[in-house]
Parts: sequence; structure tokens; C-alpha cells
Amino acid sequence: MQNTAETGPDAPIDVTPLLDDPHAAYAALRESGPVHRITGPDGHPAWLVTRYDDVRSAFADARLSLDKKHAAPGGYRGFALPPALDANMMNMDPPDHTRIRRLVVKAFTPRRVEALREPVRRVAEGLLDAMEERGGPADLIADFAGPLPVIVICDLLGIPQRDRHDFRAWTDALITPDPAKPQAMRDAVGAMLEFYTGLIRTKRAEPGDDLLSDLIAVRDDATGTDGDRLSEDELTSLAFLILFGGYENVVHLIGNATLGLLERPDRLARLRRHPAELPAVVEEFLRHSGPAPLAIRRFAKEDLEIGGVRIAAGDSVLLGIASANRDPARFPEPDAFDHGRDLSGHLALGFGIHYCVGAPLARMESATALGALIARFPGLRLAVPQGELRRRRTLRAHGLISLPVAWETRNEQAFEA
Repeated sequence: MQNTAETGPDAPIDVTPLLDDPHAAYAALRESGPVHRITGPDGHPAWLVTRYDDVRSAFADARLSLDKKHAAPGGYRGFALPPALDANMMNMDPPDHTRIRRLVVKAFTPRRVEALREPVRRVAEGLLDAMEERGGPADLIADFAGPLPVIVICDLLGIPQRDRHDFRAWTDALITPDPAKPQAMRDAVGAMLEFYTGLIRTKRAEPGDDLLSDLIAVRDDATGTDGDRLSEDELTSLAFLILFGGYENVVHLIGNATLGLLERPDRLARLRRHPAELPAVVEEFLRHSGPAPLAIRRFAKEDLEIGGVRIAAGDSVLLGIASANRDPARFPEPDAFDHGRDLSGHLALGFGIHYCVGAPLARMESATALGALIARFPGLRLAVPQGELRRRRTLRAHGLISLPVAWETRNEQAFEA
């Protein structure tokens, strides 16, 4: 790959290798330079930061803003959400970001997440029951990794069972839009906005024991201080973000980790003998094969330099999480999977004030799901040759479209024993 710090901003590098073999492509970019000009996911030029120290520093740099108002005219356009869904932390800087994060973080305290562990286990076991009853082969993404986080987040928000059938379809339409059906994404956004508006109206009249009812109470509490209030758009956007943010990363993490274990039968066998190692295994998969290759785009609020490369005010900046997490300057032998390594400081879930607020839940969900899966199906295996696996071909997500698996039935296991 060519280093565009040398060729200038009008010659973005070809991103095809980042789609076809991302880790090899990121390694080549790290070697050739710390910052490169690419064509971003929205079709506009962006700066890609590749080395660990630069990425970590950029996460904490207040001169890089999440607010689209700092984008240069005619630059980043992204996907336009209605104001009632766009007033979320993914588009905010302090002090608004700080105010809303302070409210949301209360939903993901260690105590509250631990209280969810048993309900998550029951959800996982129920999905595995259905898989086993239907018999293999099964698509682990469609039948397990996909439904699980939707159910968990819907339970957390207090969304009734009868209203959940469209949620995954809506979310998939936003995450993996079909270029041939541009209206499908707009329809999904409209449907989600209508649903959340109605749900908030219902819960305002009849509160429940759930996170959304708690957030509505905060929004409506006239005695609260200004620093603890939400606008109506912020409330709706927050409910949208909790579902959207809590879905995609967990789906891809469970899928990537399952595939990674099937590729490493010795590690899988060890994990069955030592299930207490599951949290460390999940942490290493976050570093090694994390679901989000790039952080949310940022915009330079002023002219600045990263890694000696000048970035103009208004330019888009993409932080290469996947690249940073395999930087040998921070993680020796970074391509090797080693859950015994020092994993402190990996950037899979962000850093600083933009560290993922739902990280404790994502970790617990993934570890619980993997534990239930490998305990249920000792003979779990790929049902297709590895070369036939379908992956998402996008810069913004690292995950599988499907993961066909098979397993021995209980009778077969008993016969072999």
C-alpha cells in the first residue's frame, strides 16, 4: 500500500486490501507510516491512524470532535438520522456527552450487570434448546449470536415480547444496508422512530421496572438539576443507541470468538476443562479479532498533527482500532492468540471519555453465551469448508454474515463414549 502522507490528500490509498485481508493490510500500513489518506465508508476522504500510541492519544485529544458540525463543507455526510434519533453520545462532545453518559453508566454498574448474568444464561440456553431440537446444521449467527443481544437489550429496556419481532430486521437494515434497496434503510429508521415514540408514551403512562422507565423518570423529574436532565430527543436517541450499540458488537464478538475457538481445537479443549478462563479468552478475542475495526469518525476542530502528518480543520479522522490492537510495539507477537498475555490497554472498546459504556454487559453476554455453547455441544464443528464462510465486507465491522455449524447428537456422543 502507498503512504498518502507522501502522495498528498488527493490520492487516497486503495482500501480493497482492508476489505479482503484487513489484518495484513493494517500491518502494511503501520509499517509504511502512522497516518494515511483513504476513502472513508461514506465515500469521502478521511485520515486513517494506524499505530497504537497515536490511536490511543487521538481518543483523548479534545481537538478531535464527534460532532458533525465540525466537518468541512462538502466533506463527511454519513447517514442522516432524524433529530429524535441523532441526539446521542456517538455525535456529542462534552459537556453534553458527559451529562448523558453520567445517566447511562448507572445502567451498567457491576452489580446491575451481574444481576443480568442468570437471565442472559437462560436466554442462551433457550436458544440452544431450539437449535438442538431442530437439529444441525445450524447458522450460529442467525440462530444464536444474533437473537441473544436483541433479547437481552429488549429485556433491559422493557420492550414487550409482542413488539420484538421487527427489531433485528430494523437493526440489520441499518448495519448492513442493501445498496439495491436504499428505501429499506429509510423505512427502518422511520419504523424505529415511530416505535420508540409510542413506547416512551406508553411507559410514561405506565412505568415498569426497566431502564427505559428509569430514563423517562429522569427526563420528567422537574426537581432534578439541569445537569441531570434529558431533552425528549436525547431520551429517544438514547433508547435507540442502547439497542443499536448493544447489538452489533456482541453479535460479531460471539461469532468471531466461536470461529476462533473452532480453528484452535486445543484452546477449545482447554477452555472446556477450565471454563474460568472464559473472561480472559473473550478479552483476547476483543483484541485479536474485535468486532469494530474503526472508532466512530472524528473531525478536526483545528489544524493539527498526528504522527507528524498535518490534518486540516474539518477533515475526517478514523482511528484504526484493529490496527492498534495488533501493533507489535504494544503487543508482542500480535497475530498470535494468547489469552495469557497482558491485555491491559487494548482499544477494542475505546478509551477515555468515549470508552464503551456498555462494555461490562458486552463482556458478560459474550462469555456467558460462549460458555453455554461449548458446554452444550462438545462436538461442535464447522459445517462448511472455512473458505466458504461469508464475512461482512466493510470497513466498519469485522464479523461473519453466517457461521454454519454442526454437532454430534447426544446419542452419537453416548455411542462414541
